[in-house]
Amino acid sequence: LIGLDSTSGIARYTLGVPELVDGIEVVLVAVGLFAVGEALYSLLYQKEAETGRHRLTSLWMTRADWKRSVPAWLRGTLIGFPFGSIPAGGAEIPTFLSYSTERKLSKYPKEFAASKGEGAIEGVAGPEAANNASATGSLVPLLTLGIPTSATAAILLAAFQNYNLQPGPMLFETSGELVWTLVASLYIGNVILLVLNLPLVGLWVKLLQIPRPYLNAGILVFATIGVYGMRHSSFDLLLMLAIGWGGVLMRRFDFPVAPVIVGMLLGPMAEKQLRNALSISEGDWTVFLTQPISAAFLALTLLVLLVPHLLHARGIKLHEDD
Repeated sequence: LIGLDSTSGIARYTLGVPELVDGIEVVLVAVGLFAVGEALYSLLYQKEAETGRHRLTSLWMTRADWKRSVPAWLRGTLIGFPFGSIPAGGAEIPTFLSYSTERKLSKYPKEFAASKGEGAIEGVAGPEAANNASATGSLVPLLTLGIPTSATAAILLAAFQNYNLQPGPMLFETSGELVWTLVASLYIGNVILLVLNLPLVGLWVKLLQIPRPYLNAGILVFATIGVYGMRHSSFDLLLMLAIGWGGVLMRRFDFPVAPVIVGMLLGPMAEKQLRNALSISEGDWTVFLTQPISAAFLALTLLVLLVPHLLHARGIKLHEDD
């Protein structure tokens, strides 16, 4: 909400700072939270771990690996895509669900409890397939409803908005070529990943040998260059650093940072539609409760907020009774 009001044109929440009149860039917040925040958190709370790494033996899967992986890939895809397609989806639930499924269905259950460097290939193939399918499925609510269900989808939504494109049902009619090009790029991207990763896997592994302090310092340098290059403003650098420290606090106390990006993208849209609805109803707030569709969505939102807490409290009570 910081910057010029889209309706009245009045500057709000700027605290007299001229640089805030144009608002805060989504890219600046994303870099501050995901890059600067993670780098600072790593420097403060994560120690350099001295762990032995196993030698890479082969790039290619054996016939037995293929035989065991293909069913796990198919099951993981069937589990992950529906979770990514629903507006409340995410990669964590289908990943763990796929791992649990593979562990129950595996003919080699003891391999799941194997020592380091060993294990069941299904425990990797299934969850990775579920994760990839969930990430791809997140394009469904993004393109059809304009709702980002992940941080990556939120960045994609920001890119669409930078080109004055609003994802939704009309996007397929007005910019159908762009939509199908985006879908085709997923297939092309997977092929390019194979072409790059297989011959260069040795190089990627060597990146793990970079000391963590140097790696974090490099992240901070490139983040600074990227943010300063947007508007050539030193104020943006100070704001990025402040947001980065906010990201450290959020990470420290287990607050997810992805909803911040989603809120920045959907907040102005929600405010605009809210003001349009109030303008049509002549300022009557009860219009949101008297209209069936809006009332149903408000009730569903209330359930989503309250039910987890009620179930948690009920579980604690049952545990105390036992």
